Amino acid sequence: MNKNNSSRGRQTGKNNNPHNKKRFNTRPKQNSNTNTSSNKEENSGIRLNKYIANSGICSRREADTYIEHGSVTVNGELVTEMGYKVQEGDEVRFDGTTISIEQKRYVLLNKPKNYITTMEDDRGRKTVMDLISNATKERIYPVGRLDRNTTGLLLFTNDGELAKKLTHPKHNVRKLYHASLDKKLSLSDLDKLRGDVIIEGRKVFIDAVSYVEGEKKTEVGIEIHSGRNRIVRKIFENFGYSVVKLDRVIFAGLTKKNLPRGRWKELTQQEVNNLKMI
Repeated sequence: MNKNNSSRGRQTGKNNNPHNKKRFNTRPKQNSNTNTSSNKEENSGIRLNKYIANSGICSRREADTYIEHGSVTVNGELVTEMGYKVQEGDEVRFDGTTISIEQKRYVLLNKPKNYITTMEDDRGRKTVMDLISNATKERIYPVGRLDRNTTGLLLFTNDGELAKKLTHPKHNVRKLYHASLDKKLSLSDLDKLRGDVIIEGRKVFIDAVSYVEGEKKTEVGIEIHSGRNRIVRKIFENFGYSVVKLDRVIFAGLTKKNLPRGRWKELTQQEVNNLKMI
């Protein structure tokens, strides 16, 4: 996600500076329609970090950071308490904007060329958000990114917890690419790709690489779980090849089956369940 353009980004106005806000150690006043019994407060409600994550803004861990730094108010009062519980009827604001728990949405796009992965672009270029603008009324965000000239699968969701999980290297999320090279990949270079590959001083873990069956030796399938920027192109450039076309054909077990280029679909419940089991 483009950090500068998402609602996760830190706004710079006066009202968003934690030092300009009064801190409160007591629980903000509840709305009149909320049961304020002390026992009720202890045992009901939803933790504030979970509430923020469920609104689609970020993961719970990231929400803790935003809470600590004064980004969140409840019923007009600043809350920095970890473990604070939101009750029914409470008004929660993040950076001054009211948020609420949304229904989780999961949209898969088969991205075409010449679209950039960002929420907005101040240079007026086409973005992936243009392609899924009518997919859902909830605000959804791209999970990871594909560069402008890369095509293929791109997932969007407002499920902050799942997005965090799918982009973290420790979960080894499978990403399979079809790369078309400017010249035939030699057998010796193919063997080297199956060994230790160092890019910009860091080892790249290539899970699998092979020629695409039935195609010329310029067509290569490469599976990785690294999320480093333009990493597939850099891998081949390291061996003297240029990537003419790059298409992501599998992401986290999702495929392009029955999904034409430039089209999107909502995931089935089974597909969502499979993602959550990763």
